[in-house]
Amino acid sequence: MVLFCMNAGDSCKITVVVIKVENLYKTYGAIKAVDGISFEIATGEVFGMLGPNGAGKTTTTEIIEGLREPDSGSVSVLGMSHGRDSDKIKQRIGIQLQAPSLLPLLNVEEVLDLFGSFYKRRIGVKEVLERVSLTESRKVLSKNLSGGQQQRLSVAIALINDPEIAFLDEPTTGLDPQARRNLWAVIQEMKDRGKTVFLTTHYMEEAETLCDRLVIIDYGKIIAAGSPRELIRSNFDESAIQFEMASPPAKKSLLAMPGVTQAAIDGTEVSVYSKDIPASMGALLKMAEQDENGGLLNLHVRQATLEDVFLKLTGRKIRE
Repeated sequence: MVLFCMNAGDSCKITVVVIKVENLYKTYGAIKAVDGISFEIATGEVFGMLGPNGAGKTTTTEIIEGLREPDSGSVSVLGMSHGRDSDKIKQRIGIQLQAPSLLPLLNVEEVLDLFGSFYKRRIGVKEVLERVSLTESRKVLSKNLSGGQQQRLSVAIALINDPEIAFLDEPTTGLDPQARRNLWAVIQEMKDRGKTVFLTTHYMEEAETLCDRLVIIDYGKIIAAGSPRELIRSNFDESAIQFEMASPPAKKSLLAMPGVTQAAIDGTEVSVYSKDIPASMGALLKMAEQDENGGLLNLHVRQATLEDVFLKLTGRKIRE
């Protein structure tokens, strides 16, 4: 049993490590899908892996689940290793795949009954359907479900054995905003019951809302780790000024403005990070007076977010 402290200082809480990843590598030809990553996950926390599509999130997740073999490195799940203890691990975890095969000629209830039969421990189909808001679709063939409903069914499959650890790989992709928030409530309820959730996502708000801790991954490497608040605080003392401009100025012109420490231009969208908002805003408005293409549009000031952290560390935004 491995213990570690979740928080620094007097509020330190000793918790048990249930997943340990050390120096993991996986390549496909010349592509380094997973490039030497290490992290630990504690019991009862929602741990996030945040990054763009193709960053290595799914490959890492499937190695931890035992669905892929790493080239090198080690993985421990609930104190056990795949190979020797694979069957024991599978009984105690739940897996939601990013692209599941849902047996098209079975209805929703039948799919869950089938998957439930694979486990020694399971919870009722009715309860799981209620959790993921699929009760009204219980008799619908899985092939006739909408994309969002199929996504919710794949999450239901991950919950059918009441797992100690649930692996949710991009679980809210394809869901409308209300369904996404309903699923957030399911994840929060799992945490309240002491379950551990391993969540991959490219949605910044989702990571900030749900995750106790997370790693930001890009091109197979972990480029930052910590709680959402820690990541934002450690990377930004500034506030962000955001606006749109038909013909944005050169980045060096923005960086020369008073108070500005960083700037990013993405097409017509501009983000300026400033330690002196009044001074920076004055310079921006003066610049806009000389613009013949409409000036500044959708101008607003906000606090830094995880998206700003990713932008600072990589120089680009996360794309879906």
